[in-house]
Parts: sequence; structure tokens; C-alpha cells
Amino acid sequence: MDYKITGYEPEKLFHFFEEISAIPRGSGNEKGISDYLVKFAKDRGLEVIQDDAYNVVIKKAGSRGAEDHAPVMLQGHMDMVCEKRAGVEHDFEKDGLDLIIRDGRLTANGTTLGGDNGVAVALMLMVLDDDDPPVECVFTTEEEVGLNGAKALDKSVLKARTMINMDSEDEGVATVSCAGGLRVQFTKEIQRTTVQGSLLTLKVEGLLGGHSGQDIDKERQNADLLMARMIQRLLKETKGQLVSFNGGTKDNAIPRECEASLIYESDEEAAKAEELACELAETYAEELTPAEPDFSCEISCETNRTAEAIPQDAAKEFICAMRLAPNGIQKRNIKMDGFVVVSLNLGVVRTEEDRIVMIFSPRSSVASLQEDTKERLNTLAETFGFTVSHSSEYPGWSFKEDSPVREICKESYKELFGEDLKIEAIHAGLECGLFSDAIKGLDAIAIGPTIANCHTPDEYLTLDSFERFYEFLKDILSRLAK
Repeated sequence: MDYKITGYEPEKLFHFFEEISAIPRGSGNEKGISDYLVKFAKDRGLEVIQDDAYNVVIKKAGSRGAEDHAPVMLQGHMDMVCEKRAGVEHDFEKDGLDLIIRDGRLTANGTTLGGDNGVAVALMLMVLDDDDPPVECVFTTEEEVGLNGAKALDKSVLKARTMINMDSEDEGVATVSCAGGLRVQFTKEIQRTTVQGSLLTLKVEGLLGGHSGQDIDKERQNADLLMARMIQRLLKETKGQLVSFNGGTKDNAIPRECEASLIYESDEEAAKAEELACELAETYAEELTPAEPDFSCEISCETNRTAEAIPQDAAKEFICAMRLAPNGIQKRNIKMDGFVVVSLNLGVVRTEEDRIVMIFSPRSSVASLQEDTKERLNTLAETFGFTVSHSSEYPGWSFKEDSPVREICKESYKELFGEDLKIEAIHAGLECGLFSDAIKGLDAIAIGPTIANCHTPDEYLTLDSFERFYEFLKDILSRLAK
């Protein structure tokens, strides 16, 4: 292929990243990338395992004095969050990414980049193509929708008791603990009625969004909740009926966009609603501008329209549930500099032909507090007549007092770069918890190069950081092989 990334070493590392970026690999669509990894291993005569969930494990024995050393597990996920800007034509099921390099940063044209966690895939391929350290490279699927691949993987095939996860996204920072999470879905059945009149359409766009774990402490505006605020006022002060309400595409991404519509039998009432909506949009813009500089709200009204409206009672319950739903930071640990302990993200809201759906992503590093969040959401659902279901639950990862791999990483970073490696816990979910639960005595750490704005079309990978990180990883593996 015609590679775009030049001037960085090792060149092959960046070529691997470009190759996997050409393969569609959204969550649930990983067969193509999984088969690519299997072929990679077979072409090199390496032991490879591919399971029914399309997880791939590639094993390579040590060489040049490292033959008898215990293997090190390198781990990352092959799927990516598929988000794009409004108006961008890109089919994530079929199209590879259109990569752009600007000022030392790698981005994708109008879409997420998939650096989360494509960097880990490329790094493992690079290590497998090299000599010396014995490794077990574990490539998992559907991490972004509940760590499903890591759950399904038969971990008894792994011999390693040291694990380096590469799903951390800040150079110079090592993650040693993370939150657990799950998906909570509210569903309400509805029967629509046909209404004729003027259709008022509202579109919230331009919000920053972000990762529902790593960016939740930035308190960015949630497009779904902002739209609910506006719709509640409109339903209270004008005589309209809700037709549609759709915002967000992933439960683990803070919604950046939301679109809703209401129908009015009276043209005069529609004009009144349009005027009120414009006033509200101006008010919200004044509130949000310091933190959300690109916020916009598009408002339009069409006469002589027919629409299938949601019953008034169901619409009121729907909007009230959103207005009262817990969202954002729920609890911090003051003794740990305000570290987020509990949070929620209302990531997806959609109105279908015969039902309303809301999907939440709760996170917590404390199991009892996560249970409390589930109880609160269950109460909310019961209060407003929604059925509730839980899925894709995964455990947190507890801090380990004695960690040889952590000490080696600290020593390596200090000697290579002359700075201390920062050790932290994060509020996002990592697969380390699942592996630590399944493999007794596992010593794990999560590290990675700098990737910013994950789960948004503004995601970028800092190329010189990627270059430095490979040097860091090689040094760690060399120390572990001694």
C-alpha cells in the first residue's frame, strides 16, 4: 500500500498502524482484522489461536539467550469506537480510515482514528516481528462495548504471569487500577398516533463529547440532556407532541449531537414554539460558550407535514426520566485529589417506531457503589414506567502493593527519559481486571503513547510519542528477559 507516515522510526511500526487502519474494525465487525492477525502469524510460523469471538493469541518463543525465560503477555483490543462528524460520508462497516498527518499528529478525516487501541495492535505486531523476548500477544474484540472479547477468551491458554496492557493513553503515565462498568438500558413500549400540522426540528451539534470515563471529570455538556431540557420547556409552554428524539451512538461516549422534532396542529402554536426554541438556544449558547465554543443549535419549521407522534403521557415520562437521571460525576475521593469514584453517562437515546430506548454507562472502582448506582437507575426506571436491563458488566482492577513490572517500568522510564514515570488509577475500564481475576498472581500494568480526544472525531495520535513509546516498550521487555 502507499504509506503516508514517513520520517519516524521504526518505519515498520507506523506501516503496521496504517495497514490495520485500512481494515474496518468497529466493535462487532472484527473478523477482517482478526483474520489479518492470523495470517500475520502463520506467515511467520508463529503459534496462533483464534476463538469463536475472533480473539487472537499469538505466541513467540524467546531467542538469543531468552529461550528459557517466562513469557510476557502484551495485550490490547482490536476494535475501535466508530464516531464521525455530522455530514461526513463514511461507512465504518466497509471503509478504511482516511488518515491525515498535520503538525506531527495523526488524525482521521472526519472520523475517530482508532488509536484506541490500534496502537497496541501495531506495537504487538512490531514486537512479534523482532527477536529476543518470549511473548504472548493477546488481541481482544468488542472491548468498547463491554470487554466482551476478554470475557469470552479462554485464559487457560496463557502461561504469562506478567501483563503489559497498552490501552493507556498518556505518555509518561502508567495505570495500575481502573473502574468497573456495565451497560444499563431503559425501554418503554409506545403506540404512536398520526398528527398533521407543522413540524419543528431541533439539532444540537458541535459539542466536545469525549470518553465517558477518561473525560467525565471535564464535565462536558451531554447533548441528550441539553435537548431534554429544551423539549421539556417546549412541551410545558406550547401545545406540541413529541415525534422523535435521537442522540448519541455509543454508551461509552459523551453525546456530541442530538436531534429531536415536535409536531403542532396549529401553525400559530408552531411559530410560538420556534420563537421559544430560538430564545432557549441563545441562553444555552451563553451558558456553554466558555467550555463548548463550537456549540450550535439549528432550528427549522415545516408546514403541512404528517408525523407519527408519541403519546403525551409517554413523552412526558420520557423527558422527565432524562431530566432526573443521574449523569456525570457522582462521587469523588477527596483524599486522592478528587479522583472520580462513581460516574454515569447517558450515552444513547433513541425513539423507534414502537419503543423508546435510553442507554447508560455507569462506572465505579468500588463494587458496592456500583450496586448503589444500579439500584438508583432501577428506581428511576420503575418510577417512569420503563423496563430495565443490565449487560456487559466487567470488574474493576485493584491496586497491587507489590508489583515487579511496575518497578521495572519506573526504572526504565527514568533511565531512558530522565523523568519519573507517573503512577495513577483511572476511571475508565481496562481489560486488566478480567485477566487479573482469571489468572492467579498476575502482575499487570497499563501504559501507552499519547492519544487525545478518544471516542470523538477529534481523536489524534502524537507520532513522536508513539516512536518514543516503542523504545520504552522494548527496554521493558529487555529488562524482563534478563
